[in-house]
Amino acid sequence: MKYWLICLLTLMGMGALALSGANEYLFFAGFVVLQSVVLATAWNILGGYAGYVNFGVPGFVGVGAYSALSLRLLFDAPLLVQIAGGAVMGALLGFAVGVFTLRLRGIFFSIATVAIVFILEAVVMNSRFLGGATGIQLTRPGGAWIFESYTRMLFFVMTLMAIIAVSAARYVQNSHIGQGLKAVRDSEEAAECCGVPTLKLKLIACSISGALLGVAGAPMPMYLSYIEPASTFNLHYAVIALAMPIIGGTSHWVGPLIGALLLASIQQIVTVTISSELNVLVVGMLLIVFVVGAPDGIVGLVKKWKTSSK
Repeated sequence: MKYWLICLLTLMGMGALALSGANEYLFFAGFVVLQSVVLATAWNILGGYAGYVNFGVPGFVGVGAYSALSLRLLFDAPLLVQIAGGAVMGALLGFAVGVFTLRLRGIFFSIATVAIVFILEAVVMNSRFLGGATGIQLTRPGGAWIFESYTRMLFFVMTLMAIIAVSAARYVQNSHIGQGLKAVRDSEEAAECCGVPTLKLKLIACSISGALLGVAGAPMPMYLSYIEPASTFNLHYAVIALAMPIIGGTSHWVGPLIGALLLASIQQIVTVTISSELNVLVVGMLLIVFVVGAPDGIVGLVKKWKTSSK
């Protein structure tokens, strides 16, 4: 009950902020931070809980974005319908990836997920309807619900999506699915010998992760008012989606949340105060620090501190 109260208060607080007279850039940057929360949380369901490192994040983000674009172009669908479409297509892609690649393990699985990114990018680049390699310029709808601007509405919607993503990860962790995925991560052979339905659980994790990654990508065309394959399928998404859970801690649902808020906020501050080109440097330095000094992330450090203080 306490968790859901925090979620409700967070949503109400973000809604009040979006309705306030705060600077517009705050919502433009806040959208990116909240999107990072969804990306990190989604990646961790498969990469953290099950131990299957997915480098194909840009493929799922791109599928979500271009599914939303298709619904917009074909049916002039509203934003929530676009997001739902992105979630469905992301889940279907996740299930398909699971069927064809989850029997692979370790580096072979990771390489296969990278290949999916290039395949999807090539498909989009050769599609006239989706704008091809040059992309498509979009005009935002006039209405923004009760909000002053479309950016503020996107900020509020992404807040809701972040809460849903974190809640889904929390449920998975505390359910039999999470226990089974943990067994898969520790030793898949031992889990199978104990009767754990490993393939079924991995398919579920891949589908949920894919759906949330699709959700993260779906609002992007309207957020940028432009979409093109090179930036949409950028492998930068794979790097940050992996980095944030590692920094926060992959063993608990709160780890990706902490890592995303920390890293994405630092990146936005660096972009404004110094240079956007330093974003990758910031990610690399933090990754080195945590991989070497705190492999269990911030959550692991807190657990060690609590244990030593007793």
